[in-house]
Amino acid sequence: MQHKQMAQWQKNMYALWIGNFVTGAGASMSLPFLPLFISQMGHYPKWELTLYAGLAFSVTFLSQAVVSPLWGKLADRTGRKPMLLRAAVGMTITATLTGFSTNVWILIGLRLIQGAFSGYVNNAYALIASEVPMEQSGKTMGTLTTGSVGGQLIGPIIGGYIAGLFGFRIPFFIFGLLMLIASVVTGLFVKEDFVPADPRKAGAKASAFAGIKHVRIVWAMIVSSMLIQGATTSINPIISLFVKELMHAQGNIALASGVIAALPGIATLIAAPRLGALGDRIGPQRVLVAGLIFCGCVFLPMFFVTTVMMLGILRFLVGISDAALLPVTQTVMTLNTPQEAVSRIFSYNQSAQAIGSVIGPMLASGVAGVLDYRYVFLMTTGLVLINLAVVVWAYRTDPVASVN
Repeated sequence: MQHKQMAQWQKNMYALWIGNFVTGAGASMSLPFLPLFISQMGHYPKWELTLYAGLAFSVTFLSQAVVSPLWGKLADRTGRKPMLLRAAVGMTITATLTGFSTNVWILIGLRLIQGAFSGYVNNAYALIASEVPMEQSGKTMGTLTTGSVGGQLIGPIIGGYIAGLFGFRIPFFIFGLLMLIASVVTGLFVKEDFVPADPRKAGAKASAFAGIKHVRIVWAMIVSSMLIQGATTSINPIISLFVKELMHAQGNIALASGVIAALPGIATLIAAPRLGALGDRIGPQRVLVAGLIFCGCVFLPMFFVTTVMMLGILRFLVGISDAALLPVTQTVMTLNTPQEAVSRIFSYNQSAQAIGSVIGPMLASGVAGVLDYRYVFLMTTGLVLINLAVVVWAYRTDPVASVN
């Protein structure tokens, strides 16, 4: 019986890996050249273009931050599979409609609606976290991460190539098609034996944090997720504009931006399962702290880059630090959260990540508009240092959790 149960969670993981992959590919397909798409919709000065680019990127995550806890609560009552289908179908419709945008405000509005229906990857994490054996959680979360990261790696390159040939609208239609594939794969191949918590039990109505032994650690992971996401997404509104500046407006800027956006994914793809397994052996705390220190050491030199090649090498190294960060925070939460609260905790984490994805790009848009694109990397380094301080403080004040 145990063997059969193991086989089913593994089947779920493979199906959700495919779902994560196409979600990551579709969502990232249009992001590197979003500012270039917006610049075709009107003649905007630099400050206005960076503001609209920041808004168009951030509003998706703003609505996601607001609705995620509501979806998480519902998931703890109905199961994670209905939430996966809701996200996949919702994004199929909104992504396709975005391709028909005629002005910047329609684009921003549709991305706002898309955020309210998103959350596929986070629900995939929550479903697997509720099923995976504890001793394999680090490796499994790392493997699941390679799905969305692999998609994020290939998406910008394909999107940049297609946009260069056929225009900026086509990648949105492909995003819609990919989410349709995610809907079908999830509907047919993900099986969930979900038993809702008994509403009469104290734990079902209590706060999601009620049964957590190391509350400070879990909160630190949620804050850490927000800051990691803020740091890694801060470059998104300005990446194509910075690449254009480095290339002196010569050549296929959309494709070059896609490659630069995708490079961290290559490193994360290689490193995430290995660092997850390493966390299972030596403890996720050490991997997380080392990842944050390395992250700061990589972001700082970006301030000084003068060529696309230098930017690309440093972006690749960022991918290694990413592999040591988000999957590890997911693992720590999995180890410290009781079954009946796992969807709610993961939804709070998704909200935190979404808030990071709002704060990072909006701060970056402001910094780039007032100072220059390269000052964004100094701001990002600051976010990483704050993150390191939060994690070290949490483990110092709650030392028992460091043995998990």
